[in-house]
Amino acid sequence: MIPLRRGTAEAMDRIVRKAVAQLPVGFPKDDIPKARLKLSQEMKKVVHRARAKGGMTLYLPTERLHGIVLPVSFVASAPIEIPRVRPDSGPEAVLAALASEIPGAETRELDDTAALRSERDVPADAAQGVDVAHRRVEYFVPVPDSAPDQYLAFSFSALIAPGSDRAFHDTLVELFDAVMGTFRWSYA
Repeated sequence: MIPLRRGTAEAMDRIVRKAVAQLPVGFPKDDIPKARLKLSQEMKKVVHRARAKGGMTLYLPTERLHGIVLPVSFVASAPIEIPRVRPDSGPEAVLAALASEIPGAETRELDDTAALRSERDVPADAAQGVDVAHRRVEYFVPVPDSAPDQYLAFSFSALIAPGSDRAFHDTLVELFDAVMGTFRWSYA
């Protein structure tokens, strides 16, 4: 987990140190500084993008699963305010309006709260700043009893390598959906 407001540099440094410590035994010692620098640069890019999209927290897998690091990330956004569709309507009307504009969007329930879920494949497009094709899943969740109405966004991305197995990406999406299925509101 990388907090995007405070403690970002420290979290990134911990992740880089851990990754360097996990390099294979035969990895050339002269290449370690280059590997550390490359990883730091890539993480800075990901952090910059997440911050630019209003992210509060960035989640990146750092542990290997059956020998591989999963090519995924997800970002939890800061709450954003969206005006009501009509003065007498609630968040459900906003979600319905958004669903009508977003291809493949569907409503779901997270912890007894209506939510909007969308999924799409995003092709690589250097002109748009998209370096690698990826599958994106987004959840848009109204904060209960907020006044004015506020919403949280959770955005998941799984990199799509050329020729990769679509079933693998479907499984990663199912894993993220399962994580979102555990979402619960708690109040301090």
